[in-house]
Amino acid sequence: MIKEFYTNRLYVRSMTVADSSSLYPIWSDPDVARFMNVHPFKNENEVKDMITYLNQLTEEYSAIRYSIIELNTQQIIGSCGYNSIDYVNAVTEIGYDLAKASWGRGYATEVASALIHYAFTSLQMNRVEAKVEPPNTNSIRVLQKLNFTYEGLLRQAQRSRGRFIDLNIYSRLRSDRGYMPIFR
Repeated sequence: MIKEFYTNRLYVRSMTVADSSSLYPIWSDPDVARFMNVHPFKNENEVKDMITYLNQLTEEYSAIRYSIIELNTQQIIGSCGYNSIDYVNAVTEIGYDLAKASWGRGYATEVASALIHYAFTSLQMNRVEAKVEPPNTNSIRVLQKLNFTYEGLLRQAQRSRGRFIDLNIYSRLRSDRGYMPIFR
């Protein structure tokens, strides 16, 4: 599994518990956590517990989460990764979150492009999916820029904060035309 990679402006590496102090202000922000299917984190220990859980999924080869580091500042600005990996069917789902101060700078598009590239080349996936709450227009724009195909609405597909929510499903196939990775 890929442990680290670079894009033009980002260093992306496997998440560690030591990242908790940098991720806590991001994951505790209600605007960032709004579409993460979690309540905003209340303390750094909750972040450590989440990182430990995510790393267990990595050890099981069922998911992987990375910390996103801005090259210019060397600061962690968010996380991304493969929310699920199905090697039998060659399908993975990507996800990403960024600190509010990093919104609107193209980082999500840049890191998602790299995730797609590595899913097809290193993980040998045939399909990359993204599930997005319909009000999450920023994430939808990222997927549109990357030529994902909107496949439809999954009605009440996920329980989030005590209620069932709808999800839009988008995909990219290895055979889709027009894919150009946005990184070095």
